[in-house]
Amino acid sequence: MNTTALIRPAWTPATIAMMVVGFMVFWPLGLAMLAYIVWGDRLDGWKRDVNAATDGAFGAMRGFGRGRAAGFGRTGNVAFDDWREGELARLDEERKKLDEMREEFETYARELRRAKDQDEFDRFMAARSKSTPAKRGKSVPGVSDQA
Repeated sequence: MNTTALIRPAWTPATIAMMVVGFMVFWPLGLAMLAYIVWGDRLDGWKRDVNAATDGAFGAMRGFGRGRAAGFGRTGNVAFDDWREGELARLDEERKKLDEMREEFETYARELRRAKDQDEFDRFMAARSKSTPAKRGKSVPGVSDQA
């Protein structure tokens, strides 16, 4: 997921505008946009969990299909059938490695986004702390500080 995308689950001017327009056009659209802004960052984990669950449920069907092809669709050439089974096993291992690498990269990207958000927050707090002491010294006319 690109963190510089215009529409991402964050309080950006574009998402706020889309939420306001959504509320003006049809209130469930605005509510959906608000939910996306607030909980959209959790969609990646939810999608990954759903994909893992469906892979587990349908994995048996995939295995059944391969087993059936290997059991009933044999060519009669034992060497070729053995080679084909070996290649399918090798490809399964490659797929597992690629899935692990993808998961590692997604974790890395998530941590990078978290670090960027923390950096932005720290800059905001530093800028806020610089401007806050000046405001504290001012008093409101007509209001006494004594209780």
